[in-house]
Amino acid sequence: MPQITVDYSASLGDAFDRQGFAVALHTMVVETAAAKPEACKCRFRVVHDIVVGADTAGHELVHVTLALLPGRSAEVKTALTSRTLELVRAHVKPIEGAALHASAEVRDLEPSYEKFVD
Repeated sequence: MPQITVDYSASLGDAFDRQGFAVALHTMVVETAAAKPEACKCRFRVVHDIVVGADTAGHELVHVTLALLPGRSAEVKTALTSRTLELVRAHVKPIEGAALHASAEVRDLEPSYEKFVD
């Protein structure tokens, strides 16, 4: 915990500093949600097909899901999403002629969540 998933457009490959984003995001999550640095895990998934409305071109996507153990207040969750979007803006270079659609959400992990580290 937290389990962080970042879906992003394949065409952002060189424009998205994923490693820098992950390190900055982990630091922010520790400060905002009292997580432990070693507990932050971030995975990136490339999205090849983006359709916005009827458009199949001219759009880029970054969506970040932060899954945390239950107990954070609505204010903390709102702060996490806002600060996450600030970090997306800071770590994704604009692509000329393309609109960046960035979003973030925080959700609680289910009670069945378990983990181990070997």
